Amino acid sequence: MKYVLVTGGVVSGLGKGVTASSIGVLLKACGLRVTSIKIDPYLNTDAGTMSPFEHGEVFVLDDGGEVDLDLGNYERFLDIKLTRDNNITTGKIYQHVIAKERKGDYLGKTVQVVPHVTDAIQDWIERVAVIPVDGEEGPADVCVIELGGTIGDIESAPFIEALGQFSYRVGPGNFCLVHVSLVPVLNVVGEQKTKPTQHSVRGLRGLGLTPDILACRSTKALEDNVKEKLAQFCHVPLEYIFTLYDIPNIWHIPLLLKEQKAHLAISKVLNLASILKEPSLGEWTSRAELCDNLHVPVRIAVVGKYTGLSDAYLSVLKALLHASVACRKKLVVDWVPACDLEKETEKENPDAYKAAWKLLKGVDGVLVPGGFGDRGVEGKILAAKYARENKIPFLGICLGMQIAVIEFARSVLSLHDANSTEFKPETKHPCIVFMPEGSRTHMGGTMRLGSRKSFFNVKDSKSAKLYGNKSFVDERHRHRYEVNPDMVERLEKAGLSFAAKDETGKRMEIIELPNHPFFIGAQFHPEFKSRPGKASPLFLGLIAASCGELDTVMNPAAVPQHLISSNGPKNVFVNGTLKKSPNGVADVRYNNGYCNGLYTR
Repeated sequence: MKYVLVTGGVVSGLGKGVTASSIGVLLKACGLRVTSIKIDPYLNTDAGTMSPFEHGEVFVLDDGGEVDLDLGNYERFLDIKLTRDNNITTGKIYQHVIAKERKGDYLGKTVQVVPHVTDAIQDWIERVAVIPVDGEEGPADVCVIELGGTIGDIESAPFIEALGQFSYRVGPGNFCLVHVSLVPVLNVVGEQKTKPTQHSVRGLRGLGLTPDILACRSTKALEDNVKEKLAQFCHVPLEYIFTLYDIPNIWHIPLLLKEQKAHLAISKVLNLASILKEPSLGEWTSRAELCDNLHVPVRIAVVGKYTGLSDAYLSVLKALLHASVACRKKLVVDWVPACDLEKETEKENPDAYKAAWKLLKGVDGVLVPGGFGDRGVEGKILAAKYARENKIPFLGICLGMQIAVIEFARSVLSLHDANSTEFKPETKHPCIVFMPEGSRTHMGGTMRLGSRKSFFNVKDSKSAKLYGNKSFVDERHRHRYEVNPDMVERLEKAGLSFAAKDETGKRMEIIELPNHPFFIGAQFHPEFKSRPGKASPLFLGLIAASCGELDTVMNPAAVPQHLISSNGPKNVFVNGTLKKSPNGVADVRYNNGYCNGLYTR
């Protein structure tokens, strides 16, 4: 097993996660199998109880792990499925060590950070690195490890010490350290400054780690004299210093690394030159260039609680992007603070109220993402009402589905008191109720989490067609509340369709309005399984409906008639995946007899 460690210096937010993911993409393109580990030095055992304002979104894995959003980057870029153990936190490590101490495994010993905590970290890395995550048998060739935080942080000290020891444990040729640092440009001086990186590398060396490669973040490519200065003062060979300058599309980062031959540098450090192939990034390059050249906009309103921080909805944004690229449209997201749509805001801040409604009324589609707490809930309900009454394409996720049910009960069934017991426990018409198996005393890890099956019981529903007319789908969940089973029959009689349910038939998974162009709510989070080359079906449906192309997506019989070209090779998106077609005929591959035939005009 070979290991690539990615650390960060100078400031946080440099993009270590994207850099680690891009290194993985590049190595994978060279024919290597890659896995990833993220180390978060905070004391929380996982990210599940952390506010999105504090740390961005909580990403959910198949096994129910609530983890750092960077694991979402790894899964999307590398098209892999990670486990909760691929996210190491200080809380997990100390919990593990203390459990062993209580069991008596250290009997007679004084338990200390060195060696017990540092050994636990190293053992954890070695154990998790060999777990296959790409669907193939046996361990991967390379494990990319990202150390969260910034070099010099107090909380990361045990991990720095452990990783220093680990580099000696695995031996030369098996460990490569990539240090991501900032090379700023002072406006007054106008030149790239190397001193912050020099100090960062010096601090790293003082902690027992020596960088093999420097990945320098800057507004533009490093000048030659700047690279020479960094090489001289940081003791890193000139050809091992790379620039990751600002670009509007992060899909170009693996291409930047390839252009600068980062794969050759890593292969030399890890002695991989004999098995490394020339990187094959043709499809990745085509997708990045396609995204750059899109001009026809599709406007989507994201009505949420945390609209001031885009990282709070990172996977939602990426899923929207994947779908818009599949539809060959330029994604434009209008952030609409849910609370600004409410009547109280109209009285207290009329300008914000008018601005929010102006945004909402100018979009092609509406998306209400998941969330917790009652702030902004009434605004989300109003957004769902607007989309339903005005035939605007709508997608509700988790809480977004629940508020759509509440709005339907209020407006169509005239149950004006209808609500969720999460927000109004005493409501006379509880549309949304606490799940029986949930815990009311412990918050962490007690929700319905991870991949669960949803079975389609309405075969001609839009959602079933979008998923390729499968009998069921596996999607990831994260919720404590559900649609009240006692109200389902009444809602159905009023016209709300429950297109999919869980295996018991009592838990509602997908809602639809059959007489609406596109109005779908999902209890699960489809955004977590969306990939750059394979858009989530529900997101693809939202974007296609917002562009007026939903019939093209859902009607496979019509696809072959549009695929013949007299102008040479064309492409087709099959289930959200770009397929190239030779000889002017699109390569239509069916999934259970169904094709998401979005012809790339």
